[in-house]
Amino acid sequence: MSFKFEKLIVWQKAIDLADEIDKLTKKFPKSELYILTSQIKRAADSVSLNIAEGSTGQTNPEFSKFPGYSLRSNIEVVGCIFLAQRRGYINQELFDKIYKMCEEILVMINSLRKTLN
Repeated sequence: MSFKFEKLIVWQKAIDLADEIDKLTKKFPKSELYILTSQIKRAADSVSLNIAEGSTGQTNPEFSKFPGYSLRSNIEVVGCIFLAQRRGYINQELFDKIYKMCEEILVMINSLRKTLN
């Protein structure tokens, strides 16, 4: 692993979340392609991308901004899965799985932020 972020477990879990969201959205109706599908995919991808962007070539104070962006994107994913469930696109089991992934990432991002401050 040559980049600092690759060693971060929170980044690895964020990649897993993005993969899970990608699989999930393949089942969304075509009418959601430019609405909820696009929104949740961008938010899920943003969780890992902000961690990666902030970690490389940054001082800790500069890096500490980026986990905050990741945290917001992670919460956005949670908001999106609530909408997806209400619209009948995901069942309770899948909702719970993704929700739990987001909770775990939230805790890890907050821990990362504390270590950078």
